[in-house]
Amino acid sequence: MNADCLFCKIVAGEIPSKLVHESETTFAFRDINPQSRVHVIVVPRAHHEDAAALAEDAQLLADVLKAGAEVARIEGIDQSGYRFVFNTGDDACRTVFHAHLHVLGGEQLAGFGR
Repeated sequence: MNADCLFCKIVAGEIPSKLVHESETTFAFRDINPQSRVHVIVVPRAHHEDAAALAEDAQLLADVLKAGAEVARIEGIDQSGYRFVFNTGDDACRTVFHAHLHVLGGEQLAGFGR
């Protein structure tokens, strides 16, 4: 755990969140500023700064993706479609320095990119 990390504090229960799904290695909760009808954040319980760092642990990355698919099923968007997004680096507008997967869906999403 990184004592200064917002998502580490959420996983530890120090900051309240609306839990959607959890596993031994992952924690999924509702985004407080949703960008679609369904917007859930999936984080590894272990602190990794970004998706590039998370990719160094293939099993944990697979666990995060599996949790994202489970969130889509729980939220009822697994058949209609959903989007997974990792933001890494300044140009991607990353604001929290803990690897996290956005699960977006529940409506027709806009195009991707500019």
